[in-house]
Amino acid sequence: MPPQDPQAVAHSPLEDAQGLGMGVLLCGLGITLLSYLGFMTGQTAGIALILSYVTGISFGWVFFAINIPFYWLAQKRLGWEFTLKSLGCVTGLSVATELMPRGLRLEALDPLLGVVLFGAVTGLGLLAIFRHKGSLGGIGVVALMVQDRTGFRAGYVQLAVDACIFAVAFALFPPRVVIFSLIGAVVLNGVIAFNHRRDRYIAP
Repeated sequence: MPPQDPQAVAHSPLEDAQGLGMGVLLCGLGITLLSYLGFMTGQTAGIALILSYVTGISFGWVFFAINIPFYWLAQKRLGWEFTLKSLGCVTGLSVATELMPRGLRLEALDPLLGVVLFGAVTGLGLLAIFRHKGSLGGIGVVALMVQDRTGFRAGYVQLAVDACIFAVAFALFPPRVVIFSLIGAVVLNGVIAFNHRRDRYIAP
């Protein structure tokens, strides 16, 4: 990880709140679009979507529950600030995905356009969350740890994990669902890989 810039100005609590809040809102929009299409994604959110489709339990509840074990790892490795911000973001996304469909009515959405929009808005949302020292838990915690320790970009770590998840998904879902879902995951991780670079953005 590059050295901290001694002249960098720390984010204020208000700046953190707006950055994390906007990030959660964008991610919530992306998940809502993906759920409408009946597609999936990778990482912890992908596991939550699969379980939601199979069990009928809402995504928000499943996503919140499966992230609980990762908070211990986050606290041990990345500290209380990161852990509490991540907990807030996961809770916010769980609530957003429950409420957003009530105010966003979709009548038609082209699958290809939908997955590209999902990848773009969710990637931008994650960038905002990462840059304010938060995460959406799960695999994102591991990816940020790998990037900070080795310099290997978080987006590439997540893409490798996604490849494993989608390999399993081909045995569970129709090929069309998995292929469109994979396109969305590639767009999302591309946004993270090309834009989340510590050498270009340093904030204490």
